[in-house]
Amino acid sequence: MLRQDVESVHQFQPLKDRRWGEFLERHPCSSIFHTVEWLKTLQRTYGYEPIAITTSPPGTDLQNAAVFCRVESWLTGRRLVSLPFSDHCDFLADTATDLRAMVSSLRERLRRDNLDYVEARPRLAPDLAILESDSTNSYVLQEIDLSPDLDTLFRNCHKNSTQRKICRAEREALTYEEGRSEILLERFYHLYLLTRRRHIVLPQPKRWFQNLINCFGEALKIRVAFKDQLPIASILTIQYKDTLVYKYGCSDARFQRLGGVHLLFWKSIQDAKRDQLCVFDLGRSECANTGLITFKDRLGAKRSVLTYLRLLKSAQAKGAFVAPGADWKEQMAKKVLPYVPDRIVIGAANVMCRHLG
Repeated sequence: MLRQDVESVHQFQPLKDRRWGEFLERHPCSSIFHTVEWLKTLQRTYGYEPIAITTSPPGTDLQNAAVFCRVESWLTGRRLVSLPFSDHCDFLADTATDLRAMVSSLRERLRRDNLDYVEARPRLAPDLAILESDSTNSYVLQEIDLSPDLDTLFRNCHKNSTQRKICRAEREALTYEEGRSEILLERFYHLYLLTRRRHIVLPQPKRWFQNLINCFGEALKIRVAFKDQLPIASILTIQYKDTLVYKYGCSDARFQRLGGVHLLFWKSIQDAKRDQLCVFDLGRSECANTGLITFKDRLGAKRSVLTYLRLLKSAQAKGAFVAPGADWKEQMAKKVLPYVPDRIVIGAANVMCRHLG
């Protein structure tokens, strides 16, 4: 680590520095997860402190930056994460020199602040030699290129598994609503709890989604499909620049054969084309979740690899990493979640999620 590298890096608060929003608007690699709105949602829901680092001196226009949240947990440790509950969040640095300086600064913080680790979640394939990562983990990112016309996008969907489900939804006369109202949020969250319990995964608390709605406003949509006025499927999307981001999806398993989920994704694609967007980001999937990956493939999505990186204390073992608390969380969830009432699950989410970002 070069001392001049560390000294050339400056910290600032992205929620208070007007340069942050201006920088994101002009940087081609910024994403929904860099935005002030996303950072505010993390802070309001979980109390995480957002910080950013740059080689640009105070008072000058930002030429590069990386954003993190400080997570202080008695349960899962002290760390910097870029960013909690985010699928990806690139270092917005255009030169190897700037990136090396940022990494040197992060390694100094790791030692100085006695952190357990620093975690980065880049979307673009990172230069591992520059980042000097001690530990990595991989996921699958899938995106739909929206440049073809609607007819071509429909043909790109799998004929049996997707096209027919969309047509089935129309034959079943499923109805569709979109918006951000409290009623739609209630319907979404009911289906979300059903789905998370079905998958034996702890849900996000409802206030997380309320804060997303309050922060993103019209950029966020909850889409709900109904059968005879009964909500059967829902997805939540957020628009940023030329990209539509799918973040959450849920359904009532009793009605999956009706194609409600497929209808919602097709409606989203139609809306994105109408708004002249270029990409539909379907988010990350764990490599072992072949069912979800196949579902997204059949929507016409293309795959790429997300490689998450950690800088560790020197005494820690190198290699693949496990998300904080993942082992005990999975074991506890499998034993407990199927049998406890919703109010207990919601209470656990309110207490536990901030430790797991």
